[in-house]
Amino acid sequence: MKSMILSLLLLFVFNLGCGPSHELETIHDVIKPLRLASGKADTVLVSDLFFAHDYTLEFSDHGDISLQWQPQNATLILRPDAEFEGATTIDFSFHDQNLSIPVFVEKKQRHRFSYRPPQKPGSLTLFGSFNSWNRSDIRMLDENGDGEYSVEVELDPGRYEYRFFMDEKEFPDPNNPRKVLNPFGEYNSLLIVEPRFPHRAELHILGMSGDADNITLQFMYSHEKQPGKLEPQQVLALLDNSRVAIENIAVSGNRISVHLPKNRLSGRTSLRVAVSQNGQSTLFVTVPMQNGVPLRSAEQNFTWQDAIIYSVMVDRFYDGDPDNTRPVDDPRVKPKANFYGGDLQGILDKLEAGYFDSLGVNVLWLSPVVRNTDKAWQEYPPPREFFAAYHGYWPVDSRSVDERFGDMALLRTLVQRAHERGIRILLDFIANHVHEDHPYFSRHRDWFGTVELPDGRKNIRLWDEYRLTTWFEPYLPSFDYQNSEEALQVMTDNAIWWLQRTGVDGFRQDAVKHIPNRFWRTLTRKIRLHVDPHREIPVYQIGETFGGYDLVSSYVTPGQLDAQFDFNLFDPAKRAFLSEDGHFRDLAAGIHKTFTVYGMNHLMGNIMDSHDQVRYMAFADGDITLTTPDAVAVGWENPPQVDDPASYQRARLYMTWLLTIPGVPTLYYGDEIGMTGAADPDNRRPMRFGAQLNVHEREMWQKVARLVHLRRQHSALRHGDFHILLAEKHTMAYIRSDVYERIIVALNKSRKKQHVTIPVPEFYDLKRATDLIGGEQFTISAGRLQLVLAPESGMILLVE
Repeated sequence: MKSMILSLLLLFVFNLGCGPSHELETIHDVIKPLRLASGKADTVLVSDLFFAHDYTLEFSDHGDISLQWQPQNATLILRPDAEFEGATTIDFSFHDQNLSIPVFVEKKQRHRFSYRPPQKPGSLTLFGSFNSWNRSDIRMLDENGDGEYSVEVELDPGRYEYRFFMDEKEFPDPNNPRKVLNPFGEYNSLLIVEPRFPHRAELHILGMSGDADNITLQFMYSHEKQPGKLEPQQVLALLDNSRVAIENIAVSGNRISVHLPKNRLSGRTSLRVAVSQNGQSTLFVTVPMQNGVPLRSAEQNFTWQDAIIYSVMVDRFYDGDPDNTRPVDDPRVKPKANFYGGDLQGILDKLEAGYFDSLGVNVLWLSPVVRNTDKAWQEYPPPREFFAAYHGYWPVDSRSVDERFGDMALLRTLVQRAHERGIRILLDFIANHVHEDHPYFSRHRDWFGTVELPDGRKNIRLWDEYRLTTWFEPYLPSFDYQNSEEALQVMTDNAIWWLQRTGVDGFRQDAVKHIPNRFWRTLTRKIRLHVDPHREIPVYQIGETFGGYDLVSSYVTPGQLDAQFDFNLFDPAKRAFLSEDGHFRDLAAGIHKTFTVYGMNHLMGNIMDSHDQVRYMAFADGDITLTTPDAVAVGWENPPQVDDPASYQRARLYMTWLLTIPGVPTLYYGDEIGMTGAADPDNRRPMRFGAQLNVHEREMWQKVARLVHLRRQHSALRHGDFHILLAEKHTMAYIRSDVYERIIVALNKSRKKQHVTIPVPEFYDLKRATDLIGGEQFTISAGRLQLVLAPESGMILLVE
């Protein structure tokens, strides 16, 4: 608690010292909803809600939520009444503007975990996906001395895996018969927490109308067992951060019309609407607009919701300048752990040849390009192989480009040429550590922590136990930002330097959870002060964190990062698509959980592969399973090869899902050709092009490019709402709508064709569906769409 208060105070002092006070300042962030628990206090740092040069705010009292504003450190303490739940707003004034913070209040459910050990343990804890698998922070106690140890935990609705940890040994709950295999070939106990309200409440975008002076946006409220007549006061509508007056909201049955005067809609605005009835609330649906016109074209009015990221490992992509190809000369380094020769010139060559335009991606994420060590280093865990720094994550200089990749002038040229083609560039930024040969480590030892722990262990790869201090390797010292303000300022200044010097559009931030929040708050504030004011499109930052929803989301705020890669959705997606026991019901629950935490119109990154993951094709082709205990060894000893042509179809099915859901889809280089690979470094094979591809890989490329372009062409796939229509073991269907169009996506993971009947809400008044890839048309009759889905395939249908 003391460290948190110190961080808040330091940030507040920093806030006061950065830039002048602007009397007529406008908040440009759309304030995200707060999620509070009934009867439980929560502390909010207001700079995490929106950026401002100062936080001179006045809050209005709320009848159901007690509020304490602490201007000295810009924090807000909120406690909802124990019996209150539903959607509401906390209203405040800022420079004579009346604004609102949306709030969803829910009554939390408590679950009791218990275990009766055969003998008294020295220690017994509970850990699982609900606490980012931290073995130490949930103690189980025998409070009445009867030998049964227990603990109660507040949990949101969702799917949780967990284990017990007793006297240095972990095991599943022997009293819970529901178990699932984990990636280590062992079992986790499974807990499903059902929603408190068993019947779904949803809000759907219907359309728009208008005249010369006003625009009207229409929505439909649906509830499987509606508790009563819908009233206008149960509709929460926000234009940016201001509540829409109730006289501008009309309700007819369950149809909602929101009337907006066009003179309030200049520039970029967004309308958010939710319904709250008897304590149960829908998610917000959002209509983003430019000058009063809902967004449609990704090219004319780009937002980061329009992004389709292509992840490039620079060394493995394409060698455009053989003169700078210099593998580390060390016989202990095997070829796949050494430099291959890919460089910035190679990326530029492919850019100018139109490769990325043809594929359809509009954002390139480059692996780190900073100068790295030129020696071989041995990894700490088995099999203790030697590696070169081909990947870029072992920096020895924080402000120069590695000569094996090019130079600063070439990087700037690449960024400029990409921008000319409407392609943005993200740099991979390393803030957690440096290599021990970096001058920072030799000259400023006090900037870094120590690798030795008091108990004699080495603090290496203790990802959760020592989250903020652990080292990745003995030669990769981690910064100690908690105790070194100088290190924090230098490294955040370095990030600003790269943005200003190169013109890149944002960062993929490495190892986010191992860096304290105050680092990200300081960096983002500097970006807002010194970079964003000079750009039309704000800087985008997406992070990498493996952990539970609470941990991952604690970094995703307007005052820190825009997004993180959604590994908590990636994991159930892999199970649903790849496992014999997988069920689309669980994936649907995962999607809804993502929406609950980040909103439906979120910027989280969705992936099929990454440089840290086994490639999807290795699973699809059966070379590796989701429970293979050592995928690293497979990569060294028996590297996967694609043997079954049907595996490409399986990967395309997943890609169909990836490119039609909310969020930012991310293709890892090689996904477009169905590249396979086990764990790192086998998942980082050299990219292949043209005549190097076989017939199946060429077909894969063409069909993936078609999917990418469909997302670019259809605004409903980028900005639309999302509603599950069908979620069964082998089949899934969902509808996405904006004011311009509706699209239904139907998926079949079975190896047999499936006859499916998809229920389509009749209030849409839909009559016809057209397959956007095959062109076939289907009739929608009596609220039913009947399809025959080919094995392991999907359809994307425009419905009218």
